[in-house]
Amino acid sequence: MTEQSFDTPTSAVDDITGDYALDTTHSRLGFSVRHAMVTTVRGHFADWSGTAHIDSAAPANSSVTITAQLASIDTGNKDRDGHLASGDFFDVAQHPEMTFTSTEVSHDGETWSITGDLSLHGVTKPVTIDFEQTGSARDPFGNLRVGFEGATTINRKDWGLTYNAALETGGVLVSDKVKLDLDISAIQQG
Repeated sequence: MTEQSFDTPTSAVDDITGDYALDTTHSRLGFSVRHAMVTTVRGHFADWSGTAHIDSAAPANSSVTITAQLASIDTGNKDRDGHLASGDFFDVAQHPEMTFTSTEVSHDGETWSITGDLSLHGVTKPVTIDFEQTGSARDPFGNLRVGFEGATTINRKDWGLTYNAALETGGVLVSDKVKLDLDISAIQQG
């Protein structure tokens, strides 16, 4: 027997075509990375924004933009957050933002595949994020909301984030692979 983690999602509309603002107060732009090759450290960005245009009939006409203020990093540890904001990692004094701008969108059943340019630390590289549509609803204020959950794994060295320390037992202090997690609630505009 399969047990659901959450209540069954709702579906307020069949067609979610429209322009949306990402509701960052009910969304998460997060990440996870291995530390000392024995545990996973998780965090998120507290200050970010984004928009989406969804075209259900012609998904290729859809688009997404996201901008995160890197100084808003929150891993639950102020010292670690300060180190991540420093020149060893993000160097927020020189590179305050991370941006994602879609270049290609496709839709297959419940999966939206979004490829775009991820700009971080002065480097821009393409990434693809697969999103599962998690429902639609009318909130108590009459807004149409749509939900999506997506994830991808990147190699931080591809964006020039190379700081590390070798461990005596083998491996490194911080893994090169970083998992990006997005839980999105978007509100239709207009």
